[in-house]
Amino acid sequence: MRFSLVDRIVEIEPGKSITAVKNLSLAEEYLADHFPGFPVMPGVLMLEAMVQSGAWLIRHTDDFAHSTILLKRARAVKFNSFVTPGNALLIEATWQKTAENEVTIKGQGSVEGRPTVSARLTLERFNLADRNPDLAESDEYRIRKLRELFAELWTQPDPDN
Repeated sequence: MRFSLVDRIVEIEPGKSITAVKNLSLAEEYLADHFPGFPVMPGVLMLEAMVQSGAWLIRHTDDFAHSTILLKRARAVKFNSFVTPGNALLIEATWQKTAENEVTIKGQGSVEGRPTVSARLTLERFNLADRNPDLAESDEYRIRKLRELFAELWTQPDPDN
């Protein structure tokens, strides 16, 4: 199962930073087991929300040049507080450095100003066709679908206001 852990992009500055929101609802399927009687967002999903936010920053910065962005490394991961249903996890990710096909992102999550998670993430970006030329059509399809989803998550501010 794939979890979309970014509900809205609040702010994005290409090559610099992104601010995104994940609204945690009791309807999230995984909360039934994590934990019965005390539902909280699993730490690994808080980390994944930062990964997904960083991936949106990279895609937007690179004008969707890559179909695939994956977590390569997570360092200095710290969990500070629970995220419970009815709360919004605010994710802030800042572009730290670029090395070939890797981007290092510093991410942090918070609920109502209270830190919940932080990490330094290295994300790898590539196209499937780079590894198998037969997958070029798949790259095109994935990029088109990612552009459509991005348009739903991010509403550009009106420059006249």
